[in-house]
Amino acid sequence: MKKYSYVGKGVPRIDAFEKVTGTAQYTADLRLPGMLYTKLLKSPHAHARIIRIDTSEAEKLLGVRAILTGKEVPYKFGIYMQDKETLAQKKVHHVGEPVVAVAADTEEIAEQAVELIKVEYEELPAVFDQRDAMKEGAPLVHERLHEYKHAPFIFPKPHTNIANHFKLRKGDVERGFKEADVIVENEFYQPQVQNVQMETHTSIGQWLPNGQINIWTSAQSPFAVRHLLSVGLGVPIHKINVVVPYLGGGFGGKAGLHWEPLVVLLSRKAGGRPVRLVMTREEQFNTTAVRQGFYARVKTGVKRDGKIVAEELLFLWDAGAYADYGVNITRAAGYSCTGPYEIPNVKCDSITVYTNHPYGTAYRGFGHPEFHFATERQMDLVARAIGMDPVEFRLKNAALPGRITATGEKLREDAGRVDECIKVVVEAIGWGKKEPKQVGGKLRGKGIAALWKAPAMPSYTSSSAILKLNEDGTVTLSIGSIEMGQGTPTALAQMVAEELQMPIEKVKVVTKRETDFSPYTWQTVASRGLFMEGNATLDAVRKLKEQVRETAAELFGVPKEELVVAEEKVFVPGKPDKSMPLAKLATAGIFPDGRGIGGPVLGYGMYTAEGLTNLDPETGQGLPALMWTFGAQGAEVEVDSETGEVRVLKMVSAFDIGKSINPVLLKGQVYGGIVQGIGSALMEEFIFNEKGALLNNNLTDYKICRAQDIPDEFVFIPIENPQRNAPYGVRGVGEHVRISVEPAIANAIYDATGVDLFEIPMNRERVWRALKQRGEKVASA
Repeated sequence: MKKYSYVGKGVPRIDAFEKVTGTAQYTADLRLPGMLYTKLLKSPHAHARIIRIDTSEAEKLLGVRAILTGKEVPYKFGIYMQDKETLAQKKVHHVGEPVVAVAADTEEIAEQAVELIKVEYEELPAVFDQRDAMKEGAPLVHERLHEYKHAPFIFPKPHTNIANHFKLRKGDVERGFKEADVIVENEFYQPQVQNVQMETHTSIGQWLPNGQINIWTSAQSPFAVRHLLSVGLGVPIHKINVVVPYLGGGFGGKAGLHWEPLVVLLSRKAGGRPVRLVMTREEQFNTTAVRQGFYARVKTGVKRDGKIVAEELLFLWDAGAYADYGVNITRAAGYSCTGPYEIPNVKCDSITVYTNHPYGTAYRGFGHPEFHFATERQMDLVARAIGMDPVEFRLKNAALPGRITATGEKLREDAGRVDECIKVVVEAIGWGKKEPKQVGGKLRGKGIAALWKAPAMPSYTSSSAILKLNEDGTVTLSIGSIEMGQGTPTALAQMVAEELQMPIEKVKVVTKRETDFSPYTWQTVASRGLFMEGNATLDAVRKLKEQVRETAAELFGVPKEELVVAEEKVFVPGKPDKSMPLAKLATAGIFPDGRGIGGPVLGYGMYTAEGLTNLDPETGQGLPALMWTFGAQGAEVEVDSETGEVRVLKMVSAFDIGKSINPVLLKGQVYGGIVQGIGSALMEEFIFNEKGALLNNNLTDYKICRAQDIPDEFVFIPIENPQRNAPYGVRGVGEHVRISVEPAIANAIYDATGVDLFEIPMNRERVWRALKQRGEKVASA
């Protein structure tokens, strides 16, 4: 195995100093000359027609510079479906939707102005459950759905609440069920939840009188912001510049376009002054994007020997008021619906449904934690129905290299090994060992779950990188990918240092992303960053080296193939007189007589996803995956049978990551993702009243993991089966780390208590109620 100097080492984060000393600048830290501040008047109704808006009193308030209503901004935006209004136009679609925006000299004045605005509404029937929203005669959230522009791989159903219907068909499901010895069918449910980024959505926009639009924003996808603004406003791309400083967390919720159009349009009305909007924590819950709710029905046919012969799945996604990323989450879950198993006969309908809830978007895992809760719980339930150990059952059906996925893809030999992940987790969690089931009066149990995920992205997605050689021999790398905690710039710096055999201290990665200057990348989503940016960066290194060799070959009078670029110089091995520091070639090479040759050394690298195809709209057959990352997780829990309280004692995770570029940062990703998953599993949920108003729209009433909720023990086992077309063989893992946390915990709760849970969160009240019902059944029996 090749030894590396930097790749595979726990190099400290290159942005650590700025972040721990408070010198890192976030969007909310910026102050521009003449900047105005925005406050929003939001809908108190889930579904209502806007009859009249009276802003006359607000307009009289000293310091108010611009007031916008939906009538003045008749635009629609959306990355996959152009359905989202900047401000509600003719009606409101959910409680908390912005109706009027005010830009004023201070936030206090803007808030005063909002309180002076009067809106008259006519309430309309609302729908809050995606199952109800699909029924005939249900209130329509979008009556003009048939007029909306959408991506060609999204399939809305006009005059209904269905924003996308993804179909997957493999084999003959009916025949498969006839061949089955046992059929198991269950339903599962998850509510909407919040991404809970540390930094709330923040944007500053300026639309200058000359038509130039400048935006500073807390976004994961600056190039997507630029493109979607261009399409929505009809402004040429070269007139829009998007700047993303440091980002205080994303988790998918800051992908795509959010509040950038609003601040830009307010700026235009205010004569070109910059306008700032910082969402409060309550607005982050009520008004911004959230994770979709989810319902699943899973029917599995299996032979007595443990071989799955058929599976039928229905996924219904609560998109809320707007489609946003929800329609692509539906698609990604649909083509991955079986989990990491080979099943010959599969039918899946994955459907995005509009409701009058806050609108759904991406959240770490892109729908995979939701459907894996269903499918991995189902795996345990089916195994139990045929009397087979859940581990043996998973291994018997595992999707291994050479096996065929539900979309008809034959897994490549270097695709990764879910069986290896399962086996190491089983050993580390102590599966099958005889241990006390009750400790200190509390019940203990263990559960496992497997997973897989591929990046959900268009088949032609691309990335680029620019590597400059500086006059002192140092190098500067520019990329378009956003740093939001995952550590990609540090890992890329390690790759550059490795390829140039240069001290990593001499490699700089530019932290600010600015679309006028940064090289293009599609988006910072889908755990694609290190794979795609890594390939683009390696391409940039190759081209920089090639330029150095071409110039040095002329200066030395040798073929360029003899030259080596390493250790901050270019040289012919074994010939000391044929050696030159890179610094002397940075701007140009110089002959002894003073003539110049070459020029500034710069490598422009690029990479476009390979091997992907469109999927058939009726069957879902095709090649959706740049890479598959496989994994497994095990949980050991303790359950208090008196209160229903669940404590996670130990979590074991294994992922086939191909190659660990930075083990320290990787562990941070894994442990953070696990804690996030525990929050979803045990405590997080949106609680609405009967009118669709969110009751727990703050971090007092909405529970996330605190220090006391962290497991006593984490075990992470990286599996390294490298993928040939990946940089150093690496696969994405950032989203995957929480995908199977919930089902592993649920399966462990069953092992401890004998209680099956089909709904998340598995909070104290829900577990206690299930234990009580089980006790009553046992007593009556």
